[in-house]
Amino acid sequence: MTSTAAGPVNASTGIRLHAPAPGWAIDADVVVVGSGVAGLTVALRCAASGAKVTVVTKARLDDGSTRWAQGGIAAALGEGDTPEQHLDDTLVAGAGLCDEAAVRALVTEGPAAVRRLMATGAHFDTGADGDVLLTREGGHHRRRIVHAGGDATGAEVSRALIEAVREAHTAPAAGRDIELIENALVLDLLTDAQGRTAGVTLHVMGAGRRDGVGAVRARTVVLATGGMGQVFSATTNPAVSTGDGVALALRAGAEVSDLEFVQFHPTVLWLGADAEGQQPLVSEAVRGEGAHLVDADGVRFMLGQHEQAELAPRDIVAKAIMRRMLETGADHMFLDARHFGAAMWEQRFPTILAACRAHGIDPVTQPIPVAPAAHHASGGVVTDLRGRTSVPGLYACGEVACTGVHGANRLASNSLLEGLVFAERIAADVLADPAAPGRPVLPGPVGGPLLASEARFEVQRIMAAGAGVLRSAESLAVAAGALERLDTAAVEAYDRDGKTAEPCVETWEATNLGLVARVLVAAARRREETRGCHWREDRPGRDDERWRRHLVVRLTADRTLDVRTTEGPGFGDDGAAAPNMKEFP
Repeated sequence: MTSTAAGPVNASTGIRLHAPAPGWAIDADVVVVGSGVAGLTVALRCAASGAKVTVVTKARLDDGSTRWAQGGIAAALGEGDTPEQHLDDTLVAGAGLCDEAAVRALVTEGPAAVRRLMATGAHFDTGADGDVLLTREGGHHRRRIVHAGGDATGAEVSRALIEAVREAHTAPAAGRDIELIENALVLDLLTDAQGRTAGVTLHVMGAGRRDGVGAVRARTVVLATGGMGQVFSATTNPAVSTGDGVALALRAGAEVSDLEFVQFHPTVLWLGADAEGQQPLVSEAVRGEGAHLVDADGVRFMLGQHEQAELAPRDIVAKAIMRRMLETGADHMFLDARHFGAAMWEQRFPTILAACRAHGIDPVTQPIPVAPAAHHASGGVVTDLRGRTSVPGLYACGEVACTGVHGANRLASNSLLEGLVFAERIAADVLADPAAPGRPVLPGPVGGPLLASEARFEVQRIMAAGAGVLRSAESLAVAAGALERLDTAAVEAYDRDGKTAEPCVETWEATNLGLVARVLVAAARRREETRGCHWREDRPGRDDERWRRHLVVRLTADRTLDVRTTEGPGFGDDGAAAPNMKEFP
């Protein structure tokens, strides 16, 4: 992805969430929004070098997406494996849209980043010889996935980082100062008179001195808010994943890209046609250890679909499942791992085993009913190789960011690695930047119209029906119209009567989801091809001539979406990805 701008791409849109004026304020050098692997890694690295860091998280420290990660972390740690092989697998999965420079940074710096995570206190599964055990997942040609607790890698990573952060918070050593604000929803970016980042406004839930809306004044803001899976009815994401970071960045004038590439995990426990919200994930590592996808008649339908069968990249497996469902009229398929036996299930996949049994399925004796569900956003806030966005002083990393690593489809278990590597890159850049903002301009008690809290469920129904795994020009047009009507009704009521939904967490989340959904659908309508995890039924072919490029979206001051393609595809004449040319000041 290439930015042709020499300076900031946009100024702030002037749009922000309707909220009371901040009633309190604190100061920090760096405010990190989010407490997953990306956010806590940034916080620890910055604090270790003497920066005063404030971590703001929406619920408790361990309530984000990181702890739900089952599979593991991909890195070239095994004998015979190399970063170059990891790079090749990532580029193939990304379907022609990966930024090779970003991927190269990921795979070359990844092994050392994983070792530093281990030094922080993360314990991964080891064999009798003491060496770290490695497994394989879809799209990988080698066993290169480290894991913990069998299928509880995210929980272990989260535990280790949270313990380190709490230690710095409760007993700060010289040069390590981390302040924690939990149960807080960040609302909007603060800027100074020159448009440089100067902090954030936030709403803290619960009793205490900082109850209600306040502000953290800081020269640097790092968005590490995770994903936006709650924009769909069924997702593997926790309830807090409402796209808040992407929405904040859009209102601040930052660019987002590749939002149409939402990865639907192929094997999510099917709980019935009416199931909504977070659904239990059945890790790809189960297929990596030899489980088979079958239909109701026991036919392994992935054979002949791809050279890696069940271990094909996720978009291919998800599409194959959906096609088989359409062919057979079924609403789910099955994952058969009965041949594992009880001991393997109990030792290697205890979390998945417990989740299945809690819902009345015993994988030891029964095939597991599965269907695709929204899982991971490959796109997000556009960053350069140092994690900088187009807004000076605003950084993004983890799932909220679009670094160029994932392209049109994320390779399995690259997400935790991306959080580690680019968090460390951000910390290095932040600590090298002496720039300080001017006095922040604190907002008054006004803002744009809010969607009602119940609009959240309407947005989810619209997106599930029109912008899910199966998309078409018709379904996307219907979704776009329905989302526009929701937004227009709120704006007209506000303009006519000065009334809006009551400012609260539920209406702020619904409004963020509505904005993110509009952007996703706008990009999906524009990309008239099938590529990676974007599947257009009416455009089933991949069109490299027209669409081997990125769609970049920004929000304008009049609330419209400016969607443009990058001027060039960003690729060399030989078809290989060109170096990352994004460089924000």
